[in-house]
Amino acid sequence: MKRILLFLVTNFAILIVASVTLRLLGFEPWLSERGINFNSLLVFGALLGFGGAFLSLAISKWMAKKMMGVQLIGQPRNEPETWLLETVRRQAQLAGIGMPEVGYFDSPEPNAFATGPRRNSALVAVSTGLMNRMNRQEVEAVVGHEITHVANGDMVTLTLIQGIVNTFVFVASRLIGNVVDKVVFRNERGHGPAFWITTMIAELVLAFLATMIVMWFSRHREFRADAGGARLAGRNNMIGALEALKRSQPGALPDRMAAFGIAGGMGQGLKKLFLSHPPLDERIAALRAAPLA
Repeated sequence: MKRILLFLVTNFAILIVASVTLRLLGFEPWLSERGINFNSLLVFGALLGFGGAFLSLAISKWMAKKMMGVQLIGQPRNEPETWLLETVRRQAQLAGIGMPEVGYFDSPEPNAFATGPRRNSALVAVSTGLMNRMNRQEVEAVVGHEITHVANGDMVTLTLIQGIVNTFVFVASRLIGNVVDKVVFRNERGHGPAFWITTMIAELVLAFLATMIVMWFSRHREFRADAGGARLAGRNNMIGALEALKRSQPGALPDRMAAFGIAGGMGQGLKKLFLSHPPLDERIAALRAAPLA
C-alpha cells in the first residue's frame, strides 16, 4: 500500500509541478488561446494512462491462467506437486507475503512467472519443462526468484511506471499535434487534419521511446529478483538455475506475460534496449560478484 501511495503521490506531484511551471513561464495562456486546457489534458491523460495500466494489473491473474492454461494445485495429486506447493509456502513465509496461488502450465521448455495485483494475492506458475529438466535445487531457486518479484511489489511498480509513461505519451503527443496544427499550419478553427496526423505519429514515436524506460526498469528488477532467489534458495542454486536456462533456452511467453517470466529473449545493439530481461551471462556475473550475505 505504501508503494502504491508513494507512486500516486509522485505522479500527482509531477502533474501539479508541470501545471505550475507552465503557468509561471506563461505557456498556459498560450495553450488556452490555441484550444488546449492543459489541466484538463493532464487529468484526462492520467485517467487514461493509469486506468488501462491498473485494469491490466487487476485482471493479470485471470489473464495469465487463460493465456497460459495454468492448472492450479489445490490438493496435490503427487509428490512433485506436494513439494512445489510446500516450497512456495515456505519461501512465501520467509519473504513475508501471503501464500500465492500455485500452478503449472504445459510447456516442454523451462520457464516460470509470477503475477497478481497485490503481494498477498499473487500467482506463481512453473512450466512442466522446468519441473522435468531442472533438479530440485534449481527449481527452488527459480521459485525464489518469482517469490522475490512478488515480495518486491514488482508487478505493481511496473504498472505504475507504465501508467506514468502512458500519461506522458498521451499529453505530449497532443501538445505536439496542437503546436503543428496551430503554429505550422496556422489552423484557427478547431483541430484540423494536421493535428490528428501529427498526434498519431508523435504517439508512435513517444511510445517507442517510453518503452525503453519501462524495459530498463524491467531489466533492473531482474537483478534484484536474482539476489532474492539467492537469499531464499542459495546463491549456487540460483547460479545453477540460470546456467541451466542458458543450456536449454527458456520457452517464450506471450508478449503480455514476457516481463514476468524467469528469462527473456536475446538481442544485440538497439534490440537490447527493448528486452525485458538482461542477458543470462550478465545475471550470472552479477550473482558471482555479489558479496556473501
